[in-house]
Amino acid sequence: MSLKIGLICGSGLDNATLIEDRQIKSVDTPFGKPSDDLVIGKIHGVDCVLLPRHGKEHNIPPTYINFRANIFALRMEGCTHIIVTSACGSLQDNIKPGQLVFIDQFIDRTTQRVATFYQGNNNSGVLHFPLAEPFCPKIRELLKITAKELGYSFHAKGTAITIDGPRYSTRAESKMYNWWGAHVINMTLCPEVCLAREAGMGYAAIGMITDYDSFKDDVEAVTVNMVMQTVQKCSQRTLNLILKTIELMKTVDWTENIKNNQDMVENNFQSKQKVIIRPGVKWPPSADLSEKKGHP
Repeated sequence: MSLKIGLICGSGLDNATLIEDRQIKSVDTPFGKPSDDLVIGKIHGVDCVLLPRHGKEHNIPPTYINFRANIFALRMEGCTHIIVTSACGSLQDNIKPGQLVFIDQFIDRTTQRVATFYQGNNNSGVLHFPLAEPFCPKIRELLKITAKELGYSFHAKGTAITIDGPRYSTRAESKMYNWWGAHVINMTLCPEVCLAREAGMGYAAIGMITDYDSFKDDVEAVTVNMVMQTVQKCSQRTLNLILKTIELMKTVDWTENIKNNQDMVENNFQSKQKVIIRPGVKWPPSADLSEKKGHP
């Protein structure tokens, strides 16, 4: 199975003109429709699929994103890996607005989202998936190499707190997350990364630091205007990073990595029914159509 990259992007980073030979494809899934049409084509000769996480009009709040439909759609298009961007607030003094963080861990503080494809209904079974290392270290290494070449200010790793939103944290919450030692906060990585890993895909996240959340008493607490202004300043740099990283990914042999990601799913399925997620086989084996929305 050859490399194919899904790109899930937010505001300012969902520019379809990045994709060469592009076609627009409207899809449906057993979990409902994804956030928007898929943009399918190539970047530097690599097959890619672009999906705006909040929709082209940015009109889907974080918790009401149909995460299962988004990941299912990318998996059924044959994506082997996903690279995402996420606007993040900093939770530590040394992580400054305008910098990038290549996230390697998360703490899930969401409470309203379906976090698995495998709910045990309709014979879907139960998948107890190991997630000690949720993000793809191989892509993260390439992001680091590319960021150094471009002269960008970045942090090679970091732990992200994911909250439901759409509200931002109180000062008490933000200070607690800072005390925990988490590095950034966002509203979208969970369950997105969990579902991608359940689908046998590698997942890498670029955190764009937009603010200091609310943990610093001497700094203005986060606002929408603050976030959007920083995203606009950072968007072209982040796009350059993605384009150059994809160009570098093309030179790497991903065969073993892809096989390991798929084996991880197949070997951890607790059921008499065998899960197979190899190309050409319907995946997942069953979906609960009574929950077709895929979100609360």
